[in-house]
Amino acid sequence: MPARPLVLFPDPRLTRPAEPVDAFGPSLQALADDVRDTLMAESAIGLTAPHIGVPARLVVVRMSPNESARIYVNPVVSWASPETATHDEGSVSMPGVRERIARPARIRLSYRDLDGSAREAETEGFPAAVLQHEIDQLDGVFWIARLSRLKRERLLKRFEKGRPA
Repeated sequence: MPARPLVLFPDPRLTRPAEPVDAFGPSLQALADDVRDTLMAESAIGLTAPHIGVPARLVVVRMSPNESARIYVNPVVSWASPETATHDEGSVSMPGVRERIARPARIRLSYRDLDGSAREAETEGFPAAVLQHEIDQLDGVFWIARLSRLKRERLLKRFEKGRPA
């Protein structure tokens, strides 16, 4: 499948909650392939269906170039540690800016695979931050909403300065 165009900030689709996936089959596989191919073309770590304009709860993550992409359908954080960790975050939908965000250091998530089978996984550190970032996107929480008002305003100014006129 070809890579699809990205939805770019400040498109309002980036702040709308995605719809749960209830049909598992060839069309879901095709969507997952498109999200994966777009992730690879953008050299991203994580990407959601809303990033390519499809309001479905689907995440694709590939932590390193030599790793296979992992697909999460309808992911939900079912538990988060009280301890936090801070990591640099950004978005392919808002290129050129990054900021440090604190999130729970460890999480457990529930999700479905492409066949619709229920799964659970636990992760920590940077992979946990990536999954939380992408699940936020599915919930309509664009990553800059996690910043203080002051940090968000500064980041938006940096972003505007870096955009072509």
